[in-house]
Amino acid sequence: MTTTKVQRKIDSKVGPLFLVASEEALYGVFWKDQKLAKEQPGSRQEKLLAKAERQINEYLAGKRKTFDIPLKLEGTAFQKRVWAELLKIPYGTTKSYKEIAVSLKNPNACRAVGTANGRNPISLIVPCHRVINEGGKLGGYAGGLPIKKLLLTLEKR
Repeated sequence: MTTTKVQRKIDSKVGPLFLVASEEALYGVFWKDQKLAKEQPGSRQEKLLAKAERQINEYLAGKRKTFDIPLKLEGTAFQKRVWAELLKIPYGTTKSYKEIAVSLKNPNACRAVGTANGRNPISLIVPCHRVINEGGKLGGYAGGLPIKKLLLTLEKR
């Protein structure tokens, strides 16, 4: 059975975001338009996309620290392990690529962790913005470093 995914463009405090969902789960929060059908009013995905939009806007307004949206992470086994570690990083804290590699029992996998982090399909909700370089520098972010800094500052309040 094929899963039908659609997207909804939302305007947020950090600019346009593109939410991708099926009837059952959120598949993505992207910074760029995806080559998928746009959501249609009354679609089976509408309720889930509306919930995701509301929770993202609450998070960006500083009114939400956790999300309760069903997620479907698509990637390699290693990427999924990294993303599972990202979900464990508490709101308002950061971890280094090295710390995540160590938690995966592979301390030499810092670069692979960075690559998996950069391919995170569900930005904001799977908090890749909470991962920094070992020396405390921000490192990269798909939404850009100014947005990463804004998100970390938001969470420090």
